Amino acid sequence: MNILLTGGAGYIGSHVAVSLLQAGHTPIIFDNFCNSSPSVADQLNELAGKAIKIVRGDIRDAARLRDLLGSDELEAVVHLAGLKAVSESIADPLSYYTNNVAGTLALLGAMEATGVRKIVFSSSATVYGEPQYLPIDEKHPKQAVNPYGQTKLICEQMMSDLAAADTRWQVSFLRYFNPIGAHDSGLIGEDPTGIPNNLMPLVLRTALGERDCLQVFGNDYPTPDGTAVRDYIHVVDLADGHVAALDALGSIVGAQAYNLGTGHGTSVLELLRTFEHATGAKVNHAVAARRPGDVATLYASADEARAKLNWTAKRRIEEMCVDSWRYATRNRRRG
Repeated sequence: MNILLTGGAGYIGSHVAVSLLQAGHTPIIFDNFCNSSPSVADQLNELAGKAIKIVRGDIRDAARLRDLLGSDELEAVVHLAGLKAVSESIADPLSYYTNNVAGTLALLGAMEATGVRKIVFSSSATVYGEPQYLPIDEKHPKQAVNPYGQTKLICEQMMSDLAAADTRWQVSFLRYFNPIGAHDSGLIGEDPTGIPNNLMPLVLRTALGERDCLQVFGNDYPTPDGTAVRDYIHVVDLADGHVAALDALGSIVGAQAYNLGTGHGTSVLELLRTFEHATGAKVNHAVAARRPGDVATLYASADEARAKLNWTAKRRIEEMCVDSWRYATRNRRRG
């Protein structure tokens, strides 16, 4: 299929583009490059062995989206465009509601206007809020505790209502846990602009000597070592999950949610020890206060994706660390 891939120049989006290509699909990337670089086109073209179409644009631009969806024989959308940092969303909630909610609304309107009614949506495990039980499955109550999670929850609800009103819509929500890692070529990986909000880019920059010390936010959580526990998933496994969800859309009636995770929790300190052991690099770190909006422990049940998408996460923490380090050392930031 010809696929509109919103946010396709970003960390996750670029890996989804590669997985789509490997599965025989043709992605057309739509991105405003607010947290990515147009130079990713060179790496994607090298991996694909051909030029990939990339269109610069804002997800809130409904007219631009209608033109694009109506002109390229597009058959489905994989929607990743949006802001994604919990702490930033607490400090600036209006930007998150404007970009994530209004942007998704503009996209859905453009899809309806052009008759493209298949969508795989990049959601988040943050929609669950504080865990009431572990591992978290798709039936877990949803009660986001920060604006970022609320925007994902609102977007899910919009699409669920749309699919309930019109059976021509086929929708999958992919609730990500914590993607890390990089493509094993070292050509694409995570390198956000500005100060990173996710753990692994901070680990990498500290190991490279670009930061003096990594802050570990909280060591007084009710976890075995006091640091937050998360379900880290290799970004390539995550990308492959998008292809599996896309290929399964034809059998979906309405909207369906899937967790994408490994089913195992790893603490921040465990991740740091594994990274140092797997790469030989040293990560200086110090404990800082907890960040608002963070929960102590979060890991997935991915049984639904295994049963209905024939998808499972295959790569272990060690491989995630090695692939991240390969990308970082190959693409060391200038200046």
